[in-house]
Amino acid sequence: MHLPPAGVPPLFQIGIKPLDLEHWIDADGQLSSYLAEKERLALAHPDDVFAAEAGTEAAQAEVLALLVEHLPQRFPELYRRDGEAMVAAGRRVTLTGDAPLRIAAGLVQEDLVLMRRGETDWRLAAGSLSFPSSWHLREKFGRPIHEVHKPVPGFGAGTRNGQLIARMFDNLRPEMPVIRWNWSVYADAALHHPPADPLRFDANVGNAFLRLERQTLRRLPASRDILFTIRIYIDPLAELERHSDAPAIARGLVERLSALDAAQLDYKGLTAERDRLVGRLGAIAAR
Repeated sequence: MHLPPAGVPPLFQIGIKPLDLEHWIDADGQLSSYLAEKERLALAHPDDVFAAEAGTEAAQAEVLALLVEHLPQRFPELYRRDGEAMVAAGRRVTLTGDAPLRIAAGLVQEDLVLMRRGETDWRLAAGSLSFPSSWHLREKFGRPIHEVHKPVPGFGAGTRNGQLIARMFDNLRPEMPVIRWNWSVYADAALHHPPADPLRFDANVGNAFLRLERQTLRRLPASRDILFTIRIYIDPLAELERHSDAPAIARGLVERLSALDAAQLDYKGLTAERDRLVGRLGAIAAR
């Protein structure tokens, strides 16, 4: 399972840690299928998966340039430069002719979001979001960070977490990116999950999937904008029973789920099924 080294992360905490730039992007054997799904979504829902303010073009190009330099060095088995294109897992991606951030997102499994500092707050100024976890890019586009986080319990305007996030954004340095993890439980393995989809978690816990988000924040050296990356991993909970460390992982999930209050359960779509899910995981933990 795609859990971070420290195990199941707590929910509704900022939980950032320093990140070595070498590990800024994650790529694996599913790269081609992720990029194919991004291409499909871009054709089917172009206005849902990309938005950008005028004036962000230079920052978008900066992101693309950083990726074009980084990816062949970090993953030479998956990436190579081919003139005015990049070959990613056998897929040739032209590096010109479209919005640079959209091109950049077509190279990696991550979604890419640009945050820009205004007079009073950071706002979502551009984004390529193919794999949302129950949110719409268009609803968050152009909004300040405290409004982006408004639905999240304990993270809205005036909250301590909201103030900490604003301070963290202001103090982030180009040479010191950070990483955090988030997770949810969903009823299927779809990568694209806008909130208009059916309930994220149904009554059949046997069909539950753990959806992990590896999130990084990096201050761009030239534009001084912040790039927020979101990499999605999906693991069937049924596979947990075959994992070599299944009892420890299950205990971690039980602990995290049991700690959620009513508002947090509602936000995660787990109000009705938390107890059944905890019961199933508890049986694995007791093995």
